[in-house]
Amino acid sequence: MSEVLLKKAREGDDDAFARLVGPLRGELHAHCYRMLGSPHDADDALQEAMVRAWKGLRGFEERGSLRAWMYSVATRTCIDAVNARGRRALPVDLGPASEQVVADAEPLQEVRWLEPYPDAGYERRETVELAFVAALQHLPGNQRAALLLFEVLGFSAAEIAAMMETSVTSVNSALSRARRLVADRVPEPSQQRTLRKLGDGRLRRIVEQYTAAMEEGDAGKLVALLTEDVTWSMPPLPSWYTGVGAVMDFAVQVPLTSCGSWRIVEASANGQPAMAAYLRSEREERHLPWSVTVLTLRGDRIAALTSFIGIEHFRMLGLPVMIEE
Repeated sequence: MSEVLLKKAREGDDDAFARLVGPLRGELHAHCYRMLGSPHDADDALQEAMVRAWKGLRGFEERGSLRAWMYSVATRTCIDAVNARGRRALPVDLGPASEQVVADAEPLQEVRWLEPYPDAGYERRETVELAFVAALQHLPGNQRAALLLFEVLGFSAAEIAAMMETSVTSVNSALSRARRLVADRVPEPSQQRTLRKLGDGRLRRIVEQYTAAMEEGDAGKLVALLTEDVTWSMPPLPSWYTGVGAVMDFAVQVPLTSCGSWRIVEASANGQPAMAAYLRSEREERHLPWSVTVLTLRGDRIAALTSFIGIEHFRMLGLPVMIEE
């Protein structure tokens, strides 16, 4: 840390403050996303944390690192947001799978849905995988924070206790409860291990086959890619499907035959392969954004499709907002 920059920042130099904390913004944003399950909420929380840090910089004691202090400020900001807004969810969290195809499902606007996260510039992709972030949403804010600060960021229980203004005993208790829940909800191996084992060539074939199945409306090609216990959910729609039979019934009755013409663009979100789907109905001349589907793989098959519907996800992931024909 530059002592000169710190001195200037404490004296009110906002440019010096920006230069001090700028290198931490990316990792702090990822931390806020893991805590809150939304890039938009992470934007707001990080901005609020920066304001709090700027106002409270005189209270920073140099016995610890600036990084640890900034994580303390960001974590407390996120816990406040969790307590005020509640958790984010996926359709699978709200109730059982649909037994019949719901072709005209209405979005559930009152639910705060989990959102996908862009990969660019963030190396620890396993810590933003969809299943992990979804599991975190089932934890109270203090347990989320303890688990992330300890398991992901490597702070000690004593450091976390100081950050959260609690005891080491309380931190260890929160860690124990959080680990049990996350272990029950996050499958092994991680998507990063699965992708490494799969290799670029085999992943490319899966992407190409999925693209062909959707663009050609070919149910046979799609079913060949799926595990027997595959799930398909589409937030903000509350209905979801489980099992290859139910998933294929939905696919055949809705996206493959009833919607219009699809164009699929390869993407990436949450450290996982994703497919951006653009739809052209009979009334349109262009393919417009419909959903970003994050694929969860088991071996060389798709075990879950999570389709985030809405143009806002395309913008967040830096994807085109239309495809001209």
